[in-house]
Amino acid sequence: MELTDKPELSLVIPVYNEEANLSELIRRTLAACDPMGISYEMILVDDGSADNSAQMIREAAEKNGGKVVGVFLTTNFGQHAAVTAGLQTSVGKYVITLDADLQNPPEEIPKLVEKLREGYDVVGTIRENRKDTFFRRWASKTVNLMVRKLCNGKTMTDYGCMLRGYSRTVVNAILQCPEHGKFIPMLAMSYARRTIEIHVKHADRMAGESKYNVWKLIALQYDLLTGTSIFPLRMLTYIGTLLAAFGILFGLYIFVMTRIHGDDWSQHGVFTLFSLVFIFMGGQFVAMGILGEYIGKIHMNTRGRPQFFIESVTGRKQK
Repeated sequence: MELTDKPELSLVIPVYNEEANLSELIRRTLAACDPMGISYEMILVDDGSADNSAQMIREAAEKNGGKVVGVFLTTNFGQHAAVTAGLQTSVGKYVITLDADLQNPPEEIPKLVEKLREGYDVVGTIRENRKDTFFRRWASKTVNLMVRKLCNGKTMTDYGCMLRGYSRTVVNAILQCPEHGKFIPMLAMSYARRTIEIHVKHADRMAGESKYNVWKLIALQYDLLTGTSIFPLRMLTYIGTLLAAFGILFGLYIFVMTRIHGDDWSQHGVFTLFSLVFIFMGGQFVAMGILGEYIGKIHMNTRGRPQFFIESVTGRKQK
Protein backbone atom coordinates (compact mmCIF):
# COMPACT_ATOMS: atom_id res chain seq x y z
CA MET A 1 0.00 0.00 0.00
CA GLU A 2 1.43 3.35 -1.04
CA LEU A 3 1.26 6.23 1.38
CA THR A 4 -0.88 8.21 -1.05
CA ASP A 5 -3.56 5.50 -1.21
CA LYS A 6 -6.55 5.60 1.06
CA PRO A 7 -6.80 2.36 3.00
CA GLU A 8 -10.03 0.41 2.99
CA LEU A 9 -9.84 -0.22 6.74
CA SER A 10 -8.77 2.01 9.63
CA LEU A 11 -8.15 0.51 13.07
CA VAL A 12 -8.40 3.02 15.92
CA ILE A 13 -6.74 1.97 19.17
CA PRO A 14 -6.49 4.34 22.17
CA VAL A 15 -3.33 3.78 24.21
CA TYR A 16 -2.64 4.90 27.77
CA ASN A 17 0.33 3.45 29.67
CA GLU A 18 0.27 0.17 27.75
CA GLU A 19 3.98 -0.40 27.12
CA ALA A 20 3.70 -3.96 28.44
CA ASN A 21 1.05 -4.82 25.82
CA LEU A 22 2.00 -2.71 22.80
CA SER A 23 4.51 -5.00 21.09
CA GLU A 24 2.19 -7.99 21.25
CA LEU A 25 -0.80 -5.85 20.25
CA ILE A 26 0.95 -4.58 17.11
CA ARG A 27 2.28 -8.04 16.19
CA ARG A 28 -1.07 -9.79 16.57
CA THR A 29 -3.02 -7.02 14.83
CA LEU A 30 -0.72 -7.04 11.81
CA ALA A 31 -0.89 -10.84 11.72
CA ALA A 32 -4.70 -10.71 11.80
CA CYS A 33 -5.05 -8.05 9.09
CA ASP A 34 -2.38 -9.05 6.55
CA PRO A 35 -4.11 -12.30 5.44
CA MET A 36 -7.34 -10.39 4.64
CA GLY A 37 -5.70 -8.94 1.54
CA ILE A 38 -7.06 -5.42 2.04
CA SER A 39 -5.30 -2.12 2.56
CA TYR A 40 -5.45 -0.94 6.15
CA GLU A 41 -3.95 1.43 8.70
CA MET A 42 -3.54 0.90 12.43
CA ILE A 43 -3.97 4.23 14.23
CA LEU A 44 -2.46 4.13 17.72
CA VAL A 45 -3.61 7.16 19.73
CA ASP A 46 -1.32 7.87 22.67
CA ASP A 47 -3.49 9.54 25.31
CA GLY A 48 -0.67 11.30 27.18
CA SER A 49 0.99 8.12 28.46
CA ALA A 50 3.52 8.52 31.27
CA ASP A 51 5.43 5.35 30.34
CA ASN A 52 7.30 4.42 27.16
CA SER A 53 4.16 3.89 25.06
CA ALA A 54 4.66 7.00 22.89
CA GLN A 55 8.20 6.05 21.92
CA MET A 56 7.14 2.50 21.10
CA ILE A 57 4.40 3.86 18.82
CA ARG A 58 6.91 6.09 17.02
CA GLU A 59 9.24 3.13 16.46
CA ALA A 60 6.39 0.96 15.18
CA ALA A 61 5.28 3.70 12.77
CA GLU A 62 8.82 4.00 11.37
CA LYS A 63 9.17 0.23 11.05
CA ASN A 64 5.77 -0.35 9.45
CA GLY A 65 5.43 2.73 7.26
CA GLY A 66 1.87 3.25 6.05
CA LYS A 67 0.41 0.46 8.16
CA VAL A 68 1.00 1.95 11.62
CA VAL A 69 0.09 5.57 12.30
CA GLY A 70 0.83 7.31 15.59
CA VAL A 71 -1.35 10.08 17.02
CA PHE A 72 -0.09 11.79 20.13
CA LEU A 73 -2.28 13.83 22.45
CA THR A 74 -0.72 16.47 24.66
CA THR A 75 -2.15 15.06 27.88
CA ASN A 76 -4.58 12.44 29.17
CA PHE A 77 -7.95 13.55 27.76
CA GLY A 78 -9.70 10.23 28.34
CA GLN A 79 -10.62 7.23 26.24
CA HIS A 80 -13.55 8.76 24.36
CA ALA A 81 -11.51 11.83 23.39
CA ALA A 82 -8.67 9.59 22.21
CA VAL A 83 -11.05 7.53 20.09
CA THR A 84 -12.51 10.72 18.60
CA ALA A 85 -8.99 11.88 17.69
CA GLY A 86 -8.40 8.52 16.02
CA LEU A 87 -11.67 8.74 14.08
CA GLN A 88 -10.73 12.24 12.92
CA THR A 89 -7.36 10.96 11.71
CA SER A 90 -8.78 7.88 9.98
CA VAL A 91 -9.43 7.83 6.23
CA GLY A 92 -10.59 4.25 5.70
CA LYS A 93 -13.93 3.25 4.24
CA TYR A 94 -14.48 1.15 7.35
CA VAL A 95 -13.32 1.91 10.88
CA ILE A 96 -12.88 -0.56 13.73
CA THR A 97 -12.08 0.40 17.30
CA LEU A 98 -10.54 -1.85 19.94
CA ASP A 99 -8.71 -1.63 23.26
CA ALA A 100 -4.95 -1.90 23.62
CA ASP A 101 -5.06 -4.33 26.56
CA LEU A 102 -5.70 -7.35 24.27
CA GLN A 103 -8.92 -8.28 26.04
CA ASN A 104 -10.45 -7.79 22.60
CA PRO A 105 -8.45 -10.34 20.56
CA PRO A 106 -7.28 -8.78 17.26
CA GLU A 107 -8.01 -12.13 15.62
CA GLU A 108 -11.71 -11.18 15.73
CA ILE A 109 -11.20 -8.22 13.36
CA PRO A 110 -11.96 -10.19 10.13
CA LYS A 111 -15.45 -11.00 11.49
CA LEU A 112 -16.28 -7.29 11.75
CA VAL A 113 -14.79 -6.50 8.34
CA GLU A 114 -16.98 -9.20 6.77
CA LYS A 115 -20.14 -7.63 8.21
CA LEU A 116 -19.08 -4.10 7.25
CA ARG A 117 -18.53 -5.27 3.68
CA GLU A 118 -22.07 -6.67 3.70
CA GLY A 119 -23.32 -3.10 4.06
CA TYR A 120 -23.87 -2.71 7.81
CA ASP A 121 -23.22 0.78 9.19
CA VAL A 122 -22.49 -0.37 12.75
CA VAL A 123 -21.22 -3.78 13.84
CA GLY A 124 -21.56 -4.17 17.59
CA THR A 125 -20.10 -7.04 19.56
CA ILE A 126 -21.16 -9.11 22.56
CA ARG A 127 -18.38 -10.51 24.73
CA GLU A 128 -18.55 -14.25 25.36
CA ASN A 129 -17.30 -15.65 28.70
CA ARG A 130 -16.16 -12.28 30.04
CA LYS A 131 -12.91 -12.39 32.00
CA ASP A 132 -13.56 -9.25 34.05
CA THR A 133 -14.15 -9.10 37.80
CA PHE A 134 -17.66 -9.32 39.26
CA PHE A 135 -17.64 -5.56 39.94
CA ARG A 136 -16.70 -4.72 36.34
CA ARG A 137 -19.41 -7.03 34.98
CA TRP A 138 -22.00 -5.52 37.34
CA ALA A 139 -20.98 -1.96 36.43
CA SER A 140 -21.11 -2.81 32.73
CA LYS A 141 -24.62 -4.28 33.04
CA THR A 142 -25.75 -1.14 34.88
CA VAL A 143 -24.38 1.15 32.15
CA ASN A 144 -25.89 -1.00 29.39
CA LEU A 145 -29.31 -0.99 31.07
CA MET A 146 -29.22 2.77 31.70
CA VAL A 147 -28.22 3.64 28.13
CA ARG A 148 -30.89 1.36 26.64
CA LYS A 149 -33.54 3.02 28.83
CA LEU A 150 -32.42 6.54 27.92
CA CYS A 151 -31.91 6.01 24.20
CA ASN A 152 -34.59 6.06 21.56
CA GLY A 153 -34.39 3.85 18.50
CA LYS A 154 -31.62 1.31 17.95
CA THR A 155 -29.57 0.12 20.93
CA MET A 156 -26.66 -2.22 21.62
CA THR A 157 -26.55 -5.17 23.99
CA ASP A 158 -22.96 -4.56 25.13
CA TYR A 159 -21.93 -0.90 25.09
CA GLY A 160 -18.83 -1.68 27.14
CA CYS A 161 -17.06 -3.67 24.46
CA MET A 162 -14.64 -1.45 22.53
CA LEU A 163 -14.41 -3.84 19.59
CA ARG A 164 -16.87 -2.23 17.18
CA GLY A 165 -17.06 -1.48 13.48
CA TYR A 166 -18.39 1.65 11.74
CA SER A 167 -18.94 2.69 8.16
CA ARG A 168 -17.42 5.93 6.92
CA THR A 169 -20.93 7.45 6.74
CA VAL A 170 -21.44 6.91 10.47
CA VAL A 171 -17.93 8.10 11.36
CA ASN A 172 -18.50 11.35 9.47
CA ALA A 173 -21.79 11.83 11.32
CA ILE A 174 -20.08 11.30 14.69
CA LEU A 175 -17.38 13.82 13.82
CA GLN A 176 -20.06 16.45 13.10
CA CYS A 177 -21.13 16.29 16.76
CA PRO A 178 -18.90 18.88 18.48
CA GLU A 179 -19.95 18.32 22.10
CA HIS A 180 -17.40 17.22 24.69
CA GLY A 181 -17.73 13.85 26.35
CA LYS A 182 -19.81 12.31 23.58
CA PHE A 183 -20.67 8.64 23.94
CA ILE A 184 -19.54 7.30 20.57
CA PRO A 185 -21.44 3.97 20.35
CA MET A 186 -24.72 5.68 21.24
CA LEU A 187 -24.17 8.35 18.59
CA ALA A 188 -23.24 5.68 16.05
CA MET A 189 -26.47 3.77 16.67
CA SER A 190 -28.55 6.95 16.36
CA TYR A 191 -27.12 7.70 12.89
CA ALA A 192 -26.87 4.13 11.56
CA ARG A 193 -29.23 2.74 8.96
CA ARG A 194 -28.29 -0.94 9.26
CA THR A 195 -26.86 -2.44 12.44
CA ILE A 196 -25.91 -5.90 13.61
CA GLU A 197 -24.31 -7.52 16.65
CA ILE A 198 -21.99 -10.51 16.65
CA HIS A 199 -20.46 -12.60 19.41
CA VAL A 200 -16.70 -12.29 19.96
CA LYS A 201 -14.18 -13.84 22.31
CA HIS A 202 -12.96 -12.06 25.43
CA ALA A 203 -9.57 -12.60 27.04
CA ASP A 204 -7.82 -11.76 30.28
CA ARG A 205 -5.82 -8.55 30.32
CA MET A 206 -2.35 -9.56 29.17
CA ALA A 207 -0.44 -7.16 31.45
CA GLY A 208 -0.95 -4.02 33.52
CA GLU A 209 -4.10 -2.83 35.24
CA SER A 210 -7.42 -1.44 34.04
CA LYS A 211 -7.51 2.35 33.75
CA TYR A 212 -11.15 2.45 34.89
CA ASN A 213 -11.36 2.46 38.69
CA VAL A 214 -14.61 2.73 40.65
CA TRP A 215 -14.60 6.54 40.63
CA LYS A 216 -14.04 6.75 36.88
CA LEU A 217 -16.89 4.30 36.31
CA ILE A 218 -19.21 6.40 38.50
CA ALA A 219 -18.13 9.56 36.66
CA LEU A 220 -18.79 7.80 33.34
CA GLN A 221 -22.34 6.94 34.40
CA TYR A 222 -23.02 10.57 35.36
CA ASP A 223 -21.60 11.74 32.03
CA LEU A 224 -23.85 9.30 30.19
CA LEU A 225 -26.90 10.36 32.19
CA THR A 226 -26.39 14.10 31.69
CA GLY A 227 -24.96 13.87 28.18
CA THR A 228 -27.64 11.68 26.63
CA SER A 229 -30.88 12.74 28.30
CA ILE A 230 -32.72 15.51 30.16
CA PHE A 231 -34.56 12.88 32.21
CA PRO A 232 -33.03 14.02 35.58
CA LEU A 233 -34.43 17.52 34.99
CA ARG A 234 -37.80 16.13 33.92
CA MET A 235 -37.96 14.09 37.14
CA LEU A 236 -38.42 17.36 39.07
CA THR A 237 -41.65 17.96 37.17
CA TYR A 238 -42.88 14.43 37.83
CA ILE A 239 -42.06 14.57 41.55
CA GLY A 240 -43.64 18.01 41.90
CA THR A 241 -46.81 16.92 40.15
CA LEU A 242 -47.13 13.88 42.43
CA LEU A 243 -46.53 15.95 45.58
CA ALA A 244 -49.06 18.59 44.54
CA ALA A 245 -51.64 15.93 43.63
CA PHE A 246 -51.08 14.19 46.97
CA GLY A 247 -51.49 17.52 48.81
CA ILE A 248 -54.76 18.28 47.00
CA LEU A 249 -56.17 14.80 47.62
CA PHE A 250 -55.07 14.96 51.27
CA GLY A 251 -56.77 18.35 51.59
CA LEU A 252 -60.03 16.99 50.14
CA TYR A 253 -59.84 14.03 52.53
CA ILE A 254 -59.37 16.38 55.51
CA PHE A 255 -62.27 18.54 54.33
CA VAL A 256 -64.63 15.55 54.11
CA MET A 257 -63.53 14.02 57.42
CA THR A 258 -63.82 17.40 59.18
CA ARG A 259 -67.37 17.79 57.92
CA ILE A 260 -68.20 14.33 59.24
CA HIS A 261 -66.35 14.33 62.58
CA GLY A 262 -65.93 18.06 63.33
CA ASP A 263 -62.87 20.30 63.72
CA ASP A 264 -61.38 18.18 66.51
CA TRP A 265 -60.63 15.39 64.02
CA SER A 266 -58.16 17.58 62.08
CA GLN A 267 -56.28 18.57 65.26
CA HIS A 268 -57.46 22.15 64.87
CA GLY A 269 -55.93 22.69 61.44
CA VAL A 270 -52.63 20.76 61.79
CA PHE A 271 -53.57 18.29 59.06
CA THR A 272 -54.73 21.16 56.87
CA LEU A 273 -51.31 22.75 57.30
CA PHE A 274 -49.66 19.50 56.16
CA SER A 275 -51.87 19.50 53.08
CA LEU A 276 -50.89 23.07 52.22
CA VAL A 277 -47.20 22.25 52.72
CA PHE A 278 -47.44 19.35 50.24
CA ILE A 279 -49.26 21.54 47.72
CA PHE A 280 -46.65 24.32 47.93
CA MET A 281 -43.75 21.85 47.84
CA GLY A 282 -45.28 20.26 44.77
CA GLY A 283 -45.71 23.65 43.15
CA GLN A 284 -42.06 24.48 43.76
CA PHE A 285 -40.90 21.20 42.22
CA VAL A 286 -43.14 21.75 39.21
CA ALA A 287 -41.69 25.24 38.77
CA MET A 288 -38.14 23.88 39.01
CA GLY A 289 -39.08 21.12 36.57
CA ILE A 290 -40.42 23.60 34.02
CA LEU A 291 -37.27 25.67 34.43
CA GLY A 292 -35.28 22.47 34.00
CA GLU A 293 -37.11 21.75 30.75
CA TYR A 294 -35.93 25.09 29.35
CA ILE A 295 -32.39 24.47 30.62
CA GLY A 296 -32.50 21.01 29.08
CA LYS A 297 -33.53 22.38 25.69
CA ILE A 298 -30.68 24.91 25.86
CA HIS A 299 -28.33 22.05 26.75
CA MET A 300 -29.55 19.95 23.82
CA ASN A 301 -29.19 22.83 21.35
CA THR A 302 -25.79 24.12 22.47
CA ARG A 303 -24.26 20.69 21.86
CA GLY A 304 -24.59 21.43 18.16
CA ARG A 305 -25.52 17.84 17.32
CA PRO A 306 -26.95 17.56 13.79
CA GLN A 307 -30.66 16.73 13.76
CA PHE A 308 -30.21 14.41 10.81
CA PHE A 309 -27.51 13.05 8.51
CA ILE A 310 -28.10 12.36 4.82
CA GLU A 311 -26.55 9.07 3.75
CA SER A 312 -27.05 9.59 0.03
CA VAL A 313 -29.21 11.41 -2.54
CA THR A 314 -30.64 9.78 -5.64
CA GLY A 315 -32.55 11.12 -8.62
CA ARG A 316 -30.69 14.43 -8.81
CA LYS A 317 -28.43 15.28 -11.73
CA GLN A 318 -24.83 15.95 -10.83
CA LYS A 319 -23.71 19.51 -11.51
